Amino acid sequence: MRKGDVVHLIGNGDKCVFWDEMNEPEGIRLVCNMPPFHVDNVYATVMVDFKMMMALTEGHVNLDMYPWVLGNRPKIWMDNPSQSTFYLKYAQNIKEFYLHVPKYCGPVGDPQSATNFNCGHMAAHFASTKFRPKEIHMYGFDTILDFNMRSVTDVYLSSDRSNTNNYRLLNNWRPIWYHLFKEFEDQTRFILHHDHDEMKIPQGKNVEVAIHKTRKQEKVDKKEAVKAMESREILTEEQLSKLNRKQRRVYEAKLRKGKLKARS
Repeated sequence: MRKGDVVHLIGNGDKCVFWDEMNEPEGIRLVCNMPPFHVDNVYATVMVDFKMMMALTEGHVNLDMYPWVLGNRPKIWMDNPSQSTFYLKYAQNIKEFYLHVPKYCGPVGDPQSATNFNCGHMAAHFASTKFRPKEIHMYGFDTILDFNMRSVTDVYLSSDRSNTNNYRLLNNWRPIWYHLFKEFEDQTRFILHHDHDEMKIPQGKNVEVAIHKTRKQEKVDKKEAVKAMESREILTEEQLSKLNRKQRRVYEAKLRKGKLKARS
């Protein structure tokens, strides 16, 4: 497998936690802004906002541990003569600028087009163009599947998360995801890691959802497995996998002694 055949994008939504279940998979890794937890062997962090540049300038965040891929607004920030010291300080961090904004984000040359092209969009488009991967796995891109705008970025950068603004952003962002996936439909499969598959945009032929169980659901499944064991039923393989070592020994002893019955 070519190194660039698989890319992992770790976003900042709640479901980014599913990255932890992947057990250090092979492939190139990209993060967005400051990830909610440390990620090893990162190719780059992707940044598109003036707010991130301001936070870096003022020392509110430190991203020296990752190389940077920067979009249009960071380029504008650094081209400003008043920010010459910023560029000198951080030039060694910059891996490259990615200034392309797809036409489906808005009129060419309109600053709002670059604003609509958010950090997650740019990370996905950059990865698709740069590496031409067969698969891109996406974690924490919750707005595609939920009305959930929470992001770890909000912890250190203030954002308007009123319902009115959330609806406005979702109405801008979701169509871009649809067109972005479609642009690369003959090249790349996009695999969203989430806890359900009810997408809020039309699902293209190259888009899949890998469903993970939440910790809450895992607790429910374990409780049901223990209940079934106590009722002396023969467990399914899935139920058996929910038992701890002691519970499994008790179950196997009952099974050997013929004390368990098939489920009716």
